[in-house]
Amino acid sequence: MTAITTGDHLVIRVAAGDPDRDPSLSTAGFDGPIVNVGPTGVPALEPLIAVTAAGRTALYTHCSTADLESITASVEETGDVDGADPDAVVSHAPDRNRLPTAPLPGLRAGDRRVLGACSWRRPTSVADHKAAGGFAPSDAETVLTVGNSLNGRGWGDLCQDDPLAETWRTARATDGDPVVVVNGHGSPADTLLLSSAPFEVLDGASVLASTVAADRIIVYASSEDDNAVKTVSSAVDTYPDPAAPMEVVTGPEEYRAAEPTMAIEAIEGNHRLEARLRPPGPERVGLDGRPTLVHTPRTLAHLAVGLREGIDEQTRVMTVRGDVDSVATVELSETQKLSELVDTVGVDGSFKAACVGGRFGGITRDLDVGIGVEALNNADLGTDGIVDVLSDARCLVEFVGQRASFAAEENCGRCVPCREGTAQLASLLRNVYDGEFDAQAIAELDRVMASSSICVFGERAGRPVRTAIEAFTSEFKAHAEGRCPAGTCLEPLEA
Repeated sequence: MTAITTGDHLVIRVAAGDPDRDPSLSTAGFDGPIVNVGPTGVPALEPLIAVTAAGRTALYTHCSTADLESITASVEETGDVDGADPDAVVSHAPDRNRLPTAPLPGLRAGDRRVLGACSWRRPTSVADHKAAGGFAPSDAETVLTVGNSLNGRGWGDLCQDDPLAETWRTARATDGDPVVVVNGHGSPADTLLLSSAPFEVLDGASVLASTVAADRIIVYASSEDDNAVKTVSSAVDTYPDPAAPMEVVTGPEEYRAAEPTMAIEAIEGNHRLEARLRPPGPERVGLDGRPTLVHTPRTLAHLAVGLREGIDEQTRVMTVRGDVDSVATVELSETQKLSELVDTVGVDGSFKAACVGGRFGGITRDLDVGIGVEALNNADLGTDGIVDVLSDARCLVEFVGQRASFAAEENCGRCVPCREGTAQLASLLRNVYDGEFDAQAIAELDRVMASSSICVFGERAGRPVRTAIEAFTSEFKAHAEGRCPAGTCLEPLEA
């Protein structure tokens, strides 16, 4: 089949992140093109059916098999894309190769460049990706030039928040054949890319492998992400002329298995995952002692898209969840603010706070903060690309207590500051419920953990508590006095 994004012919796209809810299997009688595309990043809209013809697309949400049959019958009878009462209709160029924005939760704003293929192009279609400009070769100097201006995305990236090119030069200059690891473990945005836009990720990995003369590309994902593993495995099998052999390896579901050196441990087959001491970093001594570059799918997809389209105006892929109307993974310009991110989905209740930056992000009540790295760092928030929204029905002390307990239970145990510090942090928070709120002791413990842990797990484990105390001191004092202002804090420290 030729690319579905060329011309103005009729195409019916079916997006269902959950294969068990895919309604398209029963449409064999329809005399027209029905294609399965990857998930949107907004599970609440799915199964999502998009009917496109002549530069117009009608979007139908929450579709069943009966809905699909009704839609196809309407299209056959009228020839119109919107004859079956769609939830939204948008106009666009007939040869558009990205899912357009639409007045629906999670899709109403954004700049889907890295996520452009999601729900618009078939995930493992070579023709679709090639029509969008994919598989284009790049010379090493061009790749390094883009890498000078591109930062790593996510805590699973060896270069999180830092420019990439210098690390690549180090790996290239180190003795031994380099390895490129695509670390798709743990982040919903990375899982989405592997499930819905795997060729964008593999494009980035392939040009990077060519640049550093790597002889192996490993896609690493959680064993629990069945759909992502299956899709990216198919993409690996059909990828034309990769710069190095590609393979897919799965690791345990544990959160810590996403940390770059523990990802290497998992790929090597070690049962006990522990962070590795640095220096030397993996770019010098990594997988099986070879120079190893560990980058997230987001980083590599940004590289691939940046090589095609330039990186003057960069974007960030972020997931907003928690007390929201719809969980969504969206892509916004780095010049936009957290408030605009939250507005794409809406708050379920009255907004109280947000934990910005994933499991060990920072707590804030102020959404007037840019989503770029510098703005987030200046606000003592995290850059991991996950924002948990908390409504006024949530207790902040309970929330950060659960995060502290998680850190105490899930750390790898390799270094004392993290292993003992997270346990002491959870204990200090339990003391609050016994009437003892020692903010100074918590601050000092956080300082030690942040300055002496050997990996970002321990460095950041205290941030939710520290930032919550700064923003909601009165709630901690109230708990020490035996009151929970939110009235929900019954089992505060059970993860």
